[in-house]
Amino acid sequence: MLKRLFGFDQQKSTVKTEIFAGITSFLTMSYILAVNPQMFSSLGMPQGAMFTTTALISIIGTLLLAFVAKMPFGIAPGMGSNAFFVFAICLGMGYSWQFALTAVLIEGIILLLLTLTNLREAIIDAIPATIKKSLSIGIGLFIAFVGLQNAGIVIDDSATLIKLGDITHGKALLALIGLLLTSILVIKNVKGAMLIGILLTTIIGIPMGITQYQGLISVPQSVKPIFWQFQWGEILTVDMLIVVLSFLFIDLFSLTGSALGLCIKGGFADSNGKVERIKGIFIADSLGTIASSIFGTSAACTFIESSSGVAQGGRSGLTAFTIAICFAIALFFSPIFLAIPSAATAPVMIIIGLMMFSPIVEIPLDDLSEAIPAFITIVIMPLAYSIADGILMGTISYVLINLLCGKFKKLSPGMYILAAIFILKYIFI
Repeated sequence: MLKRLFGFDQQKSTVKTEIFAGITSFLTMSYILAVNPQMFSSLGMPQGAMFTTTALISIIGTLLLAFVAKMPFGIAPGMGSNAFFVFAICLGMGYSWQFALTAVLIEGIILLLLTLTNLREAIIDAIPATIKKSLSIGIGLFIAFVGLQNAGIVIDDSATLIKLGDITHGKALLALIGLLLTSILVIKNVKGAMLIGILLTTIIGIPMGITQYQGLISVPQSVKPIFWQFQWGEILTVDMLIVVLSFLFIDLFSLTGSALGLCIKGGFADSNGKVERIKGIFIADSLGTIASSIFGTSAACTFIESSSGVAQGGRSGLTAFTIAICFAIALFFSPIFLAIPSAATAPVMIIIGLMMFSPIVEIPLDDLSEAIPAFITIVIMPLAYSIADGILMGTISYVLINLLCGKFKKLSPGMYILAAIFILKYIFI
């Protein structure tokens, strides 16, 4: 039954391992329950309703992933997409959040059509194999960088952009303690090392005054103020076209890159980066994005943090099902889950960054026509804070370098088309 429902294979994993993996992924993803409502509240959207919506989208998207794709990942409103929604489209360009939600709805429908017509897979196939292998590495650096930021280990600096924070006290110190403990657990091959590390770090944070516990049970607030808030009269405007295309370029390659990077790291891809069940993941995040717009938030994304569950041995949709159950529980026990500080999840994100580095051995570093585009892909992701830009810049550089060096046989028609589209994106969008 578990095999039919979730693709569970007792030769590759155990029920206990899948559940542990799901809980671990949830804990590393759970910060979205605090961050997303806070971010959208700057637009005047009620935090209580946004908390409920964030949890509901995570449940819906992850259940789709569990039953349709049968993959061990979690889906939630994506970081990066939510920031683009709030700070670029609404606060930056001056559009209302209702206008932006309408654009997300259209974007989700387009993503679904691209998936059902296999065009999305065709786009993936056109991305050079080296760039695909670079995804996992770049995303690993991205995850580690976000973890370091969340913990205050690295902070903003006007002169050098970033610098080392004060690591002698506060959440940065707690994160370093957690990193030491979690590293020891991982090295000793302790079952559930990531989960135990998060819980121990959270407990240590109590006497340090960092873990703040407020209450036990909370009743989920209504999503009515933000549900089905579309501006239908704006659908055929030029402004809507521009915003939809902006969302589509950002989310198509962020969502695709996250999914592909997770699959490559988890061993679900072949040597050319092809994933047998990738279409199921794309269907799940497309439908999740449509649901996101209806319930009042930004596009749903396969969360790169759910690689923590893969690292714990998650191999099937049973892991995803466990993640969804955890989000459902969080709806009623939000004070407990929100008590987990970012300093407690940061160590796991840093270690995951290392674990996602393994595909580096598959990149032919002695062939600079392959190595330079791979390096560009890898460094752009954390430095530009964008998975999508890493893919776009890596693909453009791959095509241009090999074209100008006369290595025409390495380039397919699809690569030329993608590179041209990506260049036009930077010029016009």
